[in-house]
This record gives sequence, structure tokens and C-alpha cells, in this order.
Amino acid sequence: MSRLHAVPRVDLPNELEGLHELALDLRWTWNHAGDALWRALSADAWERFRNPWLVLQEVPRVTLERLAGDRGFLDALRRLMDERRRYLRDPGWCARTGRAAGLGTVAYFSMEFGLSDGLPLYAGGLGVLAGDYLKTASDLGVPLVAAGLLYVEGYFRQVLDVQGQQQESYPYSDPASLPIEPARTAQGSWLRIPLPLPGRTLWVRVWRAAVGRVTLYLLDTNDPWNSAPDRGITSTLYGGGTDQRFLQEFVLGVAGWRALEALGVPVTVCHLNEGHAAFVVIERARRFMAEAGVSFWDAWWATRAGNVFTTHTPIPAGFDRFPPDLVARHLSQLPGLVDPGGVPSRDLLGLGRQHADDLQEPFSMAHLAMRGCISANGVSRLHGAVSRRIFQPLYPRWPEAEIPVHHVTNGVHMPSWDSAGADALWSEACGKERWRGDVPAAAEMMERISDSRLWEFRTEKCFELVRYARDRLARQVAQQGASPEATARARNVLDPAALTLGFARRMTEYKRPTLLLRDRARLTRLLSDAARPVQIIVAGKAHPADATGKESVRAWTEFAADPAVQGRAIFLEDYDMTLAQELVQGVDVWLNTPRRPWEACGTSGMKVLVNGGLNLSALDGWWDEAYAADLGWAIQGREGQPDAARDAEEAAQLYQLLEEKVVPEFYARDEAGLPRAWLTRMRASMARLAPQFSGNRMMREYVDGMYRPAAETFRRRAADGAHLAKALRTWWGQVGTRWPEIAFGPLEVREEAGDRQFDVTVALGAVDPASVAVELYAPPGANGAPSERVAMTLCARPSDGARYHYRARVSTARPASDYTPRVIPYHPEARVPGEAGFILWQR
Repeated sequence: MSRLHAVPRVDLPNELEGLHELALDLRWTWNHAGDALWRALSADAWERFRNPWLVLQEVPRVTLERLAGDRGFLDALRRLMDERRRYLRDPGWCARTGRAAGLGTVAYFSMEFGLSDGLPLYAGGLGVLAGDYLKTASDLGVPLVAAGLLYVEGYFRQVLDVQGQQQESYPYSDPASLPIEPARTAQGSWLRIPLPLPGRTLWVRVWRAAVGRVTLYLLDTNDPWNSAPDRGITSTLYGGGTDQRFLQEFVLGVAGWRALEALGVPVTVCHLNEGHAAFVVIERARRFMAEAGVSFWDAWWATRAGNVFTTHTPIPAGFDRFPPDLVARHLSQLPGLVDPGGVPSRDLLGLGRQHADDLQEPFSMAHLAMRGCISANGVSRLHGAVSRRIFQPLYPRWPEAEIPVHHVTNGVHMPSWDSAGADALWSEACGKERWRGDVPAAAEMMERISDSRLWEFRTEKCFELVRYARDRLARQVAQQGASPEATARARNVLDPAALTLGFARRMTEYKRPTLLLRDRARLTRLLSDAARPVQIIVAGKAHPADATGKESVRAWTEFAADPAVQGRAIFLEDYDMTLAQELVQGVDVWLNTPRRPWEACGTSGMKVLVNGGLNLSALDGWWDEAYAADLGWAIQGREGQPDAARDAEEAAQLYQLLEEKVVPEFYARDEAGLPRAWLTRMRASMARLAPQFSGNRMMREYVDGMYRPAAETFRRRAADGAHLAKALRTWWGQVGTRWPEIAFGPLEVREEAGDRQFDVTVALGAVDPASVAVELYAPPGANGAPSERVAMTLCARPSDGARYHYRARVSTARPASDYTPRVIPYHPEARVPGEAGFILWQR
């Protein structure tokens, strides 16, 4: 379809053509070798946008022609081009360690991507994590592509009015101003995906963004051939009502998969970053069904093996649910999927329900993802436990510890968040390749950095943060119509030598953004201490429909306007990635106050680690597993209390920690003017925590623990016309049909030579003994003893087919009553209970 125009490129002299290639590779968001070159093109545009693609569009033709004859500029351009080509040619950690062999291509689906403010496709932590994920995959050479949506209005931009109230604006992002290009077919035409919807065809345009070695494909419905409402499907992120949200997720999952197929991407593993993209598991199975000539359920058993799911949600209410008739109408448009001749609609809807036969139950995208993926994970150790509790109803009678959700704790792409000074410091200690594979022994190497060098590095960045905050605040108040005097005062807030606290996040109730404001007089005393000055920079957006979150914004802007703390507390509007980078690079202490266990992970505090900042946080998310007394400070909350009592207790702890621990340690200086205890804590935090919570540690765990096993399992199940998948589906059907025939006889326990012998009989009916496993199970003990699973051995087969005799011997100090026999399904190629959740207990 050639009737649509592509986005035009800037007309560059031939000598400068390489600038297109560099500007369209978002590696400039973390590789700053080219910053000087972009500044040479236009210093004003570079300082304003920090987006090479926009800089190119701002440069006058006469400047381009002058630089085309500038030997120094051309040499710099050539060096950058050579460096980029070396980076792309390098096989990376994944190939060098042999992990790429047999992995194939991973397709990463996410509703949002936070790569840069120059490509504003994110609302918060989920998107920023996804952006860091792509950058890390590029640096490690993981064979990965990604799929998302192109929002021309994105998420809202926050503006504060003169009363400090949040207002929202939705500026339009012209694709010509974004560092993306149309995705091309093999024939060179712009790829457009026809997606059948009830009563019409939706045309979905596909764009391409380069993220180093990784390609991100973005889907866009703003096509002139679509109706006005359909053109707006991908207009805003998390905007609109239920129908728009559903259609966005339908486009992401179904059109996203079709786009990768049309581009010839040979996907082996499909990674769902949250449940938004879960329709991809249905479309992938449907396409496999058509290509392999098998039934949908055979295709489901084959393709499920190649799907993995990451949940980021700490409460069931956070999962997207849709009316079943809305889902059914749209699934019925997919060729060959639904009756006649396909799968009954009721069965498909059952994939997204806790109770498959409850026709009134909404369709849950998270339940679809759990059933359609071979493995699932939470994003911190604590969140893994919370997720097992959330998903336990999908696996009735299974112990919570055995619910098939593990965890891979998030990490951040350190090169995207470290300051220039931090990069130099880490390069001096650990080398320039430290974030592209296994991190060297950082603790030992950081000891080589002197205290004076560490303090100089921190002091310089704090000065830079204060300069940035003053400039941003001055622009902010000027936009509000402030007087020249007020604007001048904004340019003199903060003290570069004072202890600087940072608090920036989504303003929502569970994050308790006003916990520090519970006792304003106490906070005011802390900030206004002339001998030991403390200051705080606050930022954060509330969802447009969140009145409580908006009140939190107003509370902080009101506090910052109090003359008693003016200059010591500021609220910076429109929290974005640019502001986040400045904050995490310059603050001394990062505050986080979520109500445990509602913070799935929370990666903002990880970003200060590489920059020498310290964390003071509630023990939730990642900090629950990172905290140690010599690394930072923790608010020790008690779950189970009423929220008001708990908040009061934890606010008091927060004030006490600041007053008695944080502030005194920061200002305890020796004769050289150095805070030795602070620097010891800072060095330990950098050395021990930055590698542990880096993106490359996270990515290595996904590759080894999820991607490679999924790729191998998918290939086995898909081979030979999906022979193994068919066998598994037959096994599952037979076991499920005959499961009610299984019954236990009495349990006998005897003491023998200090061991306990457990004997039990089991009637299996028509169930093959090879299709089940009989086990003893003991739950976690009250004294901290772990749960136990002990296989029971088949001792005797009945001559009359009535009962089988199973036995187990256990050497244990636990009482016999702790142990209960159970029967569960067994197949060497099946995941239990994820793919077969039947279970029968003896009592």
C-alpha cells in the first residue's frame, strides 16, 4: 500500500549522511561519546532537547554545509560511526558464553517503553523498566526484538497552576520529530497490518526504533484509512475508557504478533511484560494451528512452552479485566479460531477466568497470561511471594509455596542512569566493560578509590543538581506567570553543600507520598537547622482520575511555599526521565515510603546506587532483599495494623532515622572535612548493591532461568508436527477425565530404626500409574522448618486393579501428623501445577 507518505529525513550533505544513522539509534541515550558532536551542530537545541533527531531538524542548511567541510567535525563523525559499527559487530556476552546457541529470537511485548523523553511512550516504572530492559539486551547481545504501541499524545504532561494544583496537558508528538522510521517489508514498502474488528478492518502501521542491537517495533492506528475513533485507539497511554483500553491490548497482542511474522522475525520465546499483551498467546497458537495443520489445543500446548510472563502487579484489582462479550466479539474475528469449525467461545473465555464455567465472570488478562505461559515471575523476592498468594485461586488446594510464580528481581541499566563523574569513577575502578556481562569483584576494586576522590565526585554532582533544579524551577514559575522577582528567587533555592533528600515517584495512595508531611513542624525543624542544613526535592505525577494523588501533589506544593522552608523544599513539576536522571545522580539520600507489600519492586532507588546515593526506604520491593544495616536505612513496618496506626508509627520512625542517624552521620566530619562513616557506607552500597541490582544481573537471570529453558521446550513440543504437544494434550485430557476415580485408603505410620515409614493405598481407577506421582507433603513448620516433598514409591500393584500400595521412609524429627499423602499429575515433559493443576489429598 504505497498511498501513505513516509516520514521525511533531513536533507544532509553527503559527507554528513552518517548523522542520520547515529540520530536514529537510541544508543545515544546511554552512550554519550557523541554529545560534543550534537552540541557542535546546535548548542541551544542540544541543551533544550538532548535529542539528536530533533537537533538535526533545527540546524540551518548553511551550518550543515559549513560542517561538511570541517575536517575536525568529519573526523569526529567518522570515529563515532566506526565505534558504533564495532559495537554492533561485537557478539556480546550472550554469544561469547554460548548462551545464544539454540535460543533463537526473544520477542518482548510491553504496553509502554521508557527509553528517552525524546520518545515519550511511558507513564512510570513499568515503561522505564522496559526501556532499561532493551538497552541491557543490546549491551549483552541478547537476540531480542520488542513490540509496543506508538502513542502520538503519550501519557499526560503535568503542569502546576498558581495554586499548586496539578493540571494535565496532552501535547501531540509528530512522528517526524521522533527518532523512528517506518518498518519496511522485504519489498521496501511501509508495513501495515490489517486487523479484523467487528464490522470493519483496522489498519495498523508499524514503525521501527533502533536501540543499539535491539529493534523495537511500534504499532500505530493513526492511519487515514481508519475511522476517526479507530485512529484514536493508540492516541494516549492509559487514557480513554474500557473499550479503548481493550482495543489497545488487542492491537498490541494480535497485530504485534502479525507484524513480527510479516517482518520474518523467527520468534522462539515470547515475553509478556505484564498481562496487557496476553492476547499474543492466543494469536501465536492460532497461527501455529494454521501453519502446522493441528488443532488449536495442540497448538496451545506447543506454543505455550515458548511464552513467559512477568507480572508487576501487587494487588488483584490492578489486573485488567474486560466484559466477556467484548472479548468474544473480537476473538470471533480471528480466522479459524472460534466456532463453527474452531474452538467454542466459552472455552476461549475460560482461559481468562478463575472459574472457567462462570459466564458472568470478567475476562482477566493476567489469568490468560498465567494459563498461556510456561513460566511466570514476580519482580522481587517479596513480590514473588505476594504473586503466589494472588494467583493461588487458579490452583485450588495447592500450597501457596508451590504456585508456579518465581521471581527475578528487577535491575536498572546503569549506563543510562550514571553521571559522567560516576562513569569515570567506575571505569577507573572496574573498567569500561563492567556493565556488559559479569560485573567484576566491585567491592575489592572500590577499595582502591580514596575517600577524598569519592567525596569530590559526590560534591561535584550535588552542585550540578542544584544548578539544574534552580533552572527548572525558574522556568516552572515563569510559566505560571510569576514576577521577575519570584523567578529570580527560584534561581537561588537550595544549598549545594546541604544534605539533599530526593523523593520522586507516582503520587498514589499506597506509596504514601505525604508520610513525611504528617508532622510538618518536625519536618520544618529538620529542614531549617542552620548548623546542619537539610533540603528536599520532590516530584511526581498523580493519575488524572486520582483525586487523592492530586491532593498529595497540592500538599507538597503548599509545604514548599511555606516561608519557613522556602529554598529548602521544592516541588518540580512534570516528573520525567530527564528529571529522574538529574535527581538520582545528585541526591545524597533517596526516600521511598510505600505501604508494604504494595511496592512490587520499585527501581528508582536502584538508580542512585551507581551514583553514590544512599537509600532510606520502607522494607518493601527490592529494598526488602537489599537492605543491610551498613548499606542504608530501613523503616521497619508491621503488617496487619490499621493503616492510620501503621502510618503514624512509620512516619515517626522516618523522622527519627533522619534526625538521629542520617543527618548526624552526614555532618560528622574529620579534620580533613570528610564524613568518613558516610563514605564507608557509600562505598559499600556502591560496591555490593550496584552490581546486584544492575540490568545485566537481571538479564542474565532471564536468559538462563526463563528464555533458554522455554526455547528448548518449545522446540521439542513443536517438532515433528507437534508430536509431543499432541501427546501432552492427550495425557492431560485422559488424566483430567479420570481424576475423579482416584481415591486414598488409610495411612499407616511405623517407626523403624529411627525412621518413620509411611504406607498408603491408592485406588487409581483407569488412571495409568505412570501418569501420576504420589508424595508425602509437610507444610512449613511453626519453628521455621521448610516445607517438604517426599516421593512415595510404588511397592505393589494390585492383582485385581483395585488399590496400589505406596511407601516412603522419612528421617525426621517432625511429628508424623505433619505429613499428608497426595496424588498429583506426572509427565516428564509437563509443568505441574502450571499446566495440570489436579491434586488429591489423603486428608
